[in-house]
Amino acid sequence: MAALSKICAFLKDAWAKEPVITASFAIGILAAVAPLLSPYTKYSGMINRATPYVYPVPVRDDGNMPDIPSHPCDKEGPNLDWLKKL
Repeated sequence: MAALSKICAFLKDAWAKEPVITASFAIGILAAVAPLLSPYTKYSGMINRATPYVYPVPVRDDGNMPDIPSHPCDKEGPNLDWLKKL
């Protein structure tokens, strides 16, 4: 509790002496913390994890390629229904 009163006293003194610098530090700290608390960060991270970095390339199928979809538009990979429900 004593630390909180010292911090409050420091902020009050800093605001009295240099309000512009104190406000700029407050805005800077808020700008650093806001992305961590934003739901946009959560959903953009989920979308980035679900988006493939390697897209399908047309290859000649010799009938012995089980890991390659038969058509580039075939649904492969993670389901993105959670994105449609937002």
